[in-house]
Amino acid sequence: MVFVSSAFFVSCNSCSNRSSEARLHVSGTLDAPLGPEQAPAWLAGALDGPGRFHEYEIMADTVHAISVEAVAEVDTASTGGYGVVVVKGSTSTTFPDLRHSRQPKACYDAESDVLLFACSAMEGTGVQVERLYVIRFDEGGKAHIAGSADPYDIQQEICQRLGYSIEGDMGGFDSENPLWVGEQISYDLDGEVPLLLVTPGVNFTTGLVLTYDDMPTFKSPLAIDSAGKVTLGDLTPVE
Repeated sequence: MVFVSSAFFVSCNSCSNRSSEARLHVSGTLDAPLGPEQAPAWLAGALDGPGRFHEYEIMADTVHAISVEAVAEVDTASTGGYGVVVVKGSTSTTFPDLRHSRQPKACYDAESDVLLFACSAMEGTGVQVERLYVIRFDEGGKAHIAGSADPYDIQQEICQRLGYSIEGDMGGFDSENPLWVGEQISYDLDGEVPLLLVTPGVNFTTGLVLTYDDMPTFKSPLAIDSAGKVTLGDLTPVE
């Protein structure tokens, strides 16, 4: 259980001591799946052509000869935040529809031969929504997207796991839907186990945007199966 304010207790299915009847589920800000990303029509052809790429490094694993580069420009034309190149050994694979805005991140697990790539799916003031891609390789080092985690699907699962209870008066919170998730969904790929990070926001009766001041962040370890499906582990508060 995580104490938030004089009115709120936020809890998850793996850390709550209260009965399920006392827990109210949070609401989701995303109304539908975001669907696949799609780069500008000209970009795919340009990346397959003789144009000069202007790239910057996202990740480099020199031990396993894996690198990930963002294509910022083709010749002098901006890619608008689209275009990622994955290199394994001497084999290069270009993904025009992968985004590289808002500080993308990547990590490679040599044991499973899986590259995880997290990039921005939605951007805006107070909004950090990332999508996770699972990238695998064939015997020649060619990369392909084996699976991805749509932020909407992640949100819906979190809505079932994360709840809250209210003690005392509402203290200015919206009486019908005071707690929401969906605007703060990101990934931490720096540790031994990749983590999903989710922060709920509070809806006040006097505000038009969610507030995240003093709100807890929850983490969940990720498991990736052979088909590229992403499964969430226990949801616990970040200490």
